[in-house]
Amino acid sequence: MRLTHGWVSARLFVLLFTSALAFGQSTMLSVNGKSGQVPAIQKGGRTYIDVEALARLANGSLSFSDNGIALTIPSSSASASAATEVPAATDDSSLSRGFMKAGIEEMALLREWGAAVAYAIQNGYPIQPAWAANYQQKAAQGASMAAVAATTAGDKNALQLLTNEYHGVRDWSNRLVEASKNMNTAKYSMSPGALRDDPQSQKLIACWQFLGSMLSSGSFQDDGSCH
Repeated sequence: MRLTHGWVSARLFVLLFTSALAFGQSTMLSVNGKSGQVPAIQKGGRTYIDVEALARLANGSLSFSDNGIALTIPSSSASASAATEVPAATDDSSLSRGFMKAGIEEMALLREWGAAVAYAIQNGYPIQPAWAANYQQKAAQGASMAAVAATTAGDKNALQLLTNEYHGVRDWSNRLVEASKNMNTAKYSMSPGALRDDPQSQKLIACWQFLGSMLSSGSFQDDGSCH
């Protein structure tokens, strides 16, 4: 199954991270016989779900490109065999299936963290340090899971980039939390594009997009945005 363009376009994924189009509710979804709660929103009589959550639930994968995002969901039999398959590493750049899954899950946690902080800042809501710290703790746990899953040389190289992105989101969040404490966030709420166009935000967005493409490719690649 492949989905491209539409509401799962790369532009929307950037919007989810920078403009904080957060999913405010969840719904039970069943894919290939596997059920789970996924974030969802309802608009115009239709229900939209988080495509990353869908990919994780279905043991699928996402592929990022300039034209959009491709979602691939294996058949139920393929999903079952994939859960136990341990692919052999073919070269130093290959990514293991376990690390790819953990990496994508960590990216989702980073996006949820960034979206929540951005939403609060852009709407003039105060940010409690403990609230932001809760998101940071979840992302830190996700980073630890990715580190445990890193087995190949490619995994370990990719882990460094993923860790850099975690640190980047952490520093970005801490800066905005401090600005909120000092009531110095008016410029972000008065101008819709101010936070998105911030150089630090732009760097995080570029790295986040790159990581999504790399993890979906199954092979380590490098990019300056993640350094």
